[in-house]
Amino acid sequence: MQEFIDNIVWEFTRTFITDNRWKLFLEGFKNTLTITVLAVLVGVALGTVISVVHYVAAQAKSKIKRKSDPFLKKLGRGVLLFADRILAAYVAVMRGSPLAIQIMIMSFVVMRGFSDKVIVASVAFGLNSAAYVSEVIRGGINSVDSGQMEAGRSVGLSQIAALRLIVLPQAIKNILPALCNEFIAVLKETSIVGLIAVTDLTRASDLVRSRTLSAFFPLISAGIVYFVLVALLSTGVSKLEARLAQSDRS
Repeated sequence: MQEFIDNIVWEFTRTFITDNRWKLFLEGFKNTLTITVLAVLVGVALGTVISVVHYVAAQAKSKIKRKSDPFLKKLGRGVLLFADRILAAYVAVMRGSPLAIQIMIMSFVVMRGFSDKVIVASVAFGLNSAAYVSEVIRGGINSVDSGQMEAGRSVGLSQIAALRLIVLPQAIKNILPALCNEFIAVLKETSIVGLIAVTDLTRASDLVRSRTLSAFFPLISAGIVYFVLVALLSTGVSKLEARLAQSDRS
């Protein structure tokens, strides 16, 4: 037993204490969280735009006779439908190609002159996440009763105003748990940013492994941190779902 404890202490010491290797893990932890938060912000913002364009384009395609909407009249139905097709192709490409390929294209082709690889990774993950978030938000919008939009239009709101003030708030409430799950997915996906030489938790553990020639302790340590982060986020999602369900019943 004493030999086992001594071995654990020795592994811990050379993994974290020797040469201040804990700083490498701390840097990886910070970069992992930074990339995750920035990617989620980009994904939610762009995903919302994509879903709104798709919704408005679908309404324009329906040819339902209404009073002329000022937004559609100003923008033009043809421009709107063209933008919808472009964004639909974007979503298909992002969902249909490997994220590892996307992040390398972003780093070595699109933003090859950009020195801050954390920002590059955040943009790549955000653009990928937006494709999935847009589908989540679109489902949320479709889950809101169509009468809500009609009610907004009947009191003089434009289609965009009714969507922003009436439909989207209800849709966001319905999809908050799904958005939180996307946050968790992005967090776990950041483990591949080592492909573009960004020191995240996984990359930090690999660098330490190459110096200690021991894979178990560095990798297990990184895995535990990921597990704790995901467990905390999952607990938050569960509590959020319970609170939303309670508010719906009241």
